[in-house]
Amino acid sequence: MVFWKTFLFSIQLPKKQAVFQLNRIAMDITVFYMFILLFIVSIPSLVDQLTETTGLGANMNIVFQLIYFFMFYYLILTIMVFLLITAIAYMFTWVAKLMHRKLKLQLMWKMVAYTTTIPFILYTIIDLIYPISDKYLLISIVYTTLLQFKIIAVYPKRK
Repeated sequence: MVFWKTFLFSIQLPKKQAVFQLNRIAMDITVFYMFILLFIVSIPSLVDQLTETTGLGANMNIVFQLIYFFMFYYLILTIMVFLLITAIAYMFTWVAKLMHRKLKLQLMWKMVAYTTTIPFILYTIIDLIYPISDKYLLISIVYTTLLQFKIIAVYPKRK
């Protein structure tokens, strides 16, 4: 239930009420939410790997294909996305200081993570229907960056 509420609030970003509701969600819920979201994003690649008739994984048992997928795709994707979220959040702590807002890295990390919901879901839907380049995910960084500026502006200035 908490993940569904988190999903609904993250779709409503940058509304003030959604920002403050997502603020109250614990960090462990946020991290687990990101794991679920990244699994959803990786579903098209998993389907491609399981239905592939040629290549490295074509002759493997389905169990080994799943292990291979989680070790060499999902794990690497998760590490890269978490590092990117951390880098973006760290940059925006400096932006928040320039905008005279008192925001910590943990809060910025959560907000960056939640702003990735819409681009990731769109990527999954489009990739299931029509093969799309992973470069689309770079476009989502632009969306996340713009949304992050709006979210920082929601918070009151320091006195």
